[in-house]
Amino acid sequence: MTIPADIETPEILIDRDVLARNITRMAETVGGKGLQLRPHAKTHKMTEIARLQLAAGAAGLTVATLGEAEVFAADGVQDIFIAYPLWVRPAQAERLRRLAGSVAVSVGVDSAEGAAAMGEALGDAAGLVEVLLEIDSGHHRSGVLPEDAVSVARTATNAGLRVTGVFTFPGHSYAPGMAAAAARQEGAALTTAAGLLEAAGFRISRLSGGSTPTAMLTAPAQATEVRPGVYVFGDAQQLELERCAPEDIALTVAATVVSRHDGGAAPRRIVLDSGSKILGGDRPAWATGFGRLLDYPDARVSALSEHHATVQWPADVELPALGERLRVVPNHVCVAVNLVDEVAVVSGGSVVDRWRVAARGLNR
Repeated sequence: MTIPADIETPEILIDRDVLARNITRMAETVGGKGLQLRPHAKTHKMTEIARLQLAAGAAGLTVATLGEAEVFAADGVQDIFIAYPLWVRPAQAERLRRLAGSVAVSVGVDSAEGAAAMGEALGDAAGLVEVLLEIDSGHHRSGVLPEDAVSVARTATNAGLRVTGVFTFPGHSYAPGMAAAAARQEGAALTTAAGLLEAAGFRISRLSGGSTPTAMLTAPAQATEVRPGVYVFGDAQQLELERCAPEDIALTVAATVVSRHDGGAAPRRIVLDSGSKILGGDRPAWATGFGRLLDYPDARVSALSEHHATVQWPADVELPALGERLRVVPNHVCVAVNLVDEVAVVSGGSVVDRWRVAARGLNR
């Protein structure tokens, strides 16, 4: 794909055709296993993409915040999972009540204290909200160990909440060579927790897992649904983890070469006008840079300032000219999307639409 002439850099571009292909492939793969797909919309935050996912067969959406849930509910999404251990105060309780009055809402809980606080704040509306217990499957962020699920579930039930399932985030799959092991650990944690809950008298209908690196590895015996997010776009992390290929990258940042340095004692490099304020600054310890150039696979974004991206250039490739425009793949696409108000949608070398990042900045 060439960068359309009317694009002013830096700007996020979405290749509509690649996006559609990614959405279809994940829906068909997951559905073919008998699993439900509940994509995480925090990646894209756009109603247009949510509609495409639902049209392809998604059972509903996953979000991270009440604000995101409200945006997608207002656009007509009928089933939303807030996959986060919310600490519900009166203001959040009122918003949850309003949501539950119009759409099916489920939320995460990972402590007895959180469950009690949620039930107390919701009062007689507690039964309107489904609760999924978050299980730690090896990422060691939020979530309880499987053997502690029953005590949390009992507190939630005593608080008036409806415990219907368990979920986990296998975030340790975002490391080289870890996807398969993380998927196995995810499945073991979910099925162990669900088994203990059912033995204690709870009716568990949802076992929810699956990050982008593990979603296609999740077995139907170990989960009922998966919640990948990044798959719609791909990013430099997924490229480096070999969980996607260059032709799967649907989102890039159009950038212009503003500085060029060839020879001398300093590294051979170019500087692009796409700094951390559009690429984001994420760089895992294992990553080889802050991003990649889609059309130059051996180049690496070696440093970021707010408005500068320094790119170390391969020794055997001619340096681009000043003013040349290149496509940069962000390391972490979720962060990049949240930095802009709208994106340009491209097909056949032309801008065919502009989509608003409707849930941008809704962090609560």
